[in-house]
Amino acid sequence: MSASPSLSPLKLWLLLGAAFATFSIGSGFMHAYTVFLVTFVEVFGWSRAQVSIAYSVGQFVSGLSSPLVGFMVDRLGPRRLILIGGAMLTAGLLASSLATELWHMVVLYGVVMTLGANCLGLVVFVPLLSKYFVRNRGMAVSVVQSANGFARAFSAPVTTMMISGLGWRGAYLWQGLFMGAVLLPLASLFRGAGDSTAASRRAASTEGWTLHEAARTPHFWLLAAVYMFTGLGSFLVALHQLAFAVDVGFDILYAAWVLGMGAFLSLPGVILTGTMSDYIGRELSAVVTFGTSIVGVACGMLITSPDQHALLWAHACLFGLTWGARGPAITAKTADLFPGPNLGMILGVITIGTGIGSAGGSWLAGYVFDVTGSYRVAFGLSIFFYLCGSVAFWALRRPPARRGAI
Repeated sequence: MSASPSLSPLKLWLLLGAAFATFSIGSGFMHAYTVFLVTFVEVFGWSRAQVSIAYSVGQFVSGLSSPLVGFMVDRLGPRRLILIGGAMLTAGLLASSLATELWHMVVLYGVVMTLGANCLGLVVFVPLLSKYFVRNRGMAVSVVQSANGFARAFSAPVTTMMISGLGWRGAYLWQGLFMGAVLLPLASLFRGAGDSTAASRRAASTEGWTLHEAARTPHFWLLAAVYMFTGLGSFLVALHQLAFAVDVGFDILYAAWVLGMGAFLSLPGVILTGTMSDYIGRELSAVVTFGTSIVGVACGMLITSPDQHALLWAHACLFGLTWGARGPAITAKTADLFPGPNLGMILGVITIGTGIGSAGGSWLAGYVFDVTGSYRVAFGLSIFFYLCGSVAFWALRRPPARRGAI
């Protein structure tokens, strides 16, 4: 680990823990939509494609806004971004408790909450951590990335119980109040470190890769393609997992707990694969996780009745184990290839691929269900796009040749 002279090793590990906690909370509220999706279908009678629109818009907005978030964090530091994002997320959650139309959720979840959560995500924390964790960059990024899977693990069962006990409006209301209560304490954890990091980047603005230089390499576009294929492969399954299990005949609470337990495995899975990437290479680590996800999705395709508990557990565990596991390898690879004070901006632009893929996968799965009455075609497409992601990532083995800026 490479440490900053102004921050002690203990402070660096505390920052890593703070980033994990912040990302977990923001992601947890966003992943909870998988449970609200089932409720909205029952309460409002919306189709699967309609109820997926808000989530798809959110994924697209997340990718589209990532360059702006990266630009802002390079200049303002994470503390200010957390304050801005936390306030937007709080407002979106509270307002969602009053929603009565589909467009309300498209605007509140797809735009307001998504922008807020994006300010609590990887684009904010990776530049900070990459500066201090050099030799163990894959490990540090994987710890933060694992927060995404951790959030998926607890959000589904907790939200299911909240809706059962409080109603969906009450669940949104209390989630908003919680986010508002923890906003200032979370931001305070980054006081000093975030400001000094932003200042040092501004002072070193002429060093490292620029966005123009990075965009002139095939590696930049391959990384964007990997993000897009991964988003397609993951969200053709993830958003509709619970709905799929319920359609087959599983009890909703039981299915939520099984899928939640599977998602919880991403916590050790992401950390393990991210740390492995420091030793066996980013490419091999990523390809292994793609393969594991493919097997998990295939197990889901084989489920035809609610008595196939073993297949449901295999699907949940294998898919959950590798949920987000490619993130550390992709993000660390980006930092490996394009280091410097503009990393946040570069990562933000590349992340547009995630937004496009995740938005397309989320909506496409719902549309395929409405047309065919089944999620099996969507699951098959997921496997195809995971294979495409494996090929694109493997092509990143050689470093890019640096050219002059445009």
